[in-house]
Amino acid sequence: MRRRTTFTSVKVIAVGLLTMLASMLGAGTALAHSVVISSTPENGAEIAAGPERVSVTFNEALQESFASLTVVGPDGNLWTKGDPAVEGPTVSAELGELGPAGVYTVAFRVTSADGHPVSGTRTFTLSEEGSGTPGAAADSSGESGSGGVPLWPFIVAGVLVFGGGLWFALRKPRGEN
Repeated sequence: MRRRTTFTSVKVIAVGLLTMLASMLGAGTALAHSVVISSTPENGAEIAAGPERVSVTFNEALQESFASLTVVGPDGNLWTKGDPAVEGPTVSAELGELGPAGVYTVAFRVTSADGHPVSGTRTFTLSEEGSGTPGAAADSSGESGSGGVPLWPFIVAGVLVFGGGLWFALRKPRGEN
């Protein structure tokens, strides 16, 4: 009888591990979110004067809600004017005349078609100083956080569920010694 219980426990563990492995192999396709395919100005470009609008284009249409697009200059100030606009796969914002020469950072955060937030940065270099007026100073503390739900509670919950299942599968029945 003891041999049969051990064999059953091994089968339960094997099935559990195979199920976990299969679910992790399928995760690659589930994590495929929107990706940047181009921007204006292009990432890393060197330009003499700023464009009227800055834009980032993705491989799929974006949701219009909660879009963010800012340009921060080498002086640490915002250079975008007004709120960003989403049209299909492109998010854009009015830029206007730029100021000091140097590296400008385009920071974006959009919601992809599948509902997941996508964020990142692109840069371009202004080679000739402009006469534009900057906006407010960029808030570096607000840009550093992801703004999303932390991942660690889900990892802890997964470990607890897996550990509880493993304990249940390996425990001895009450009638055996």
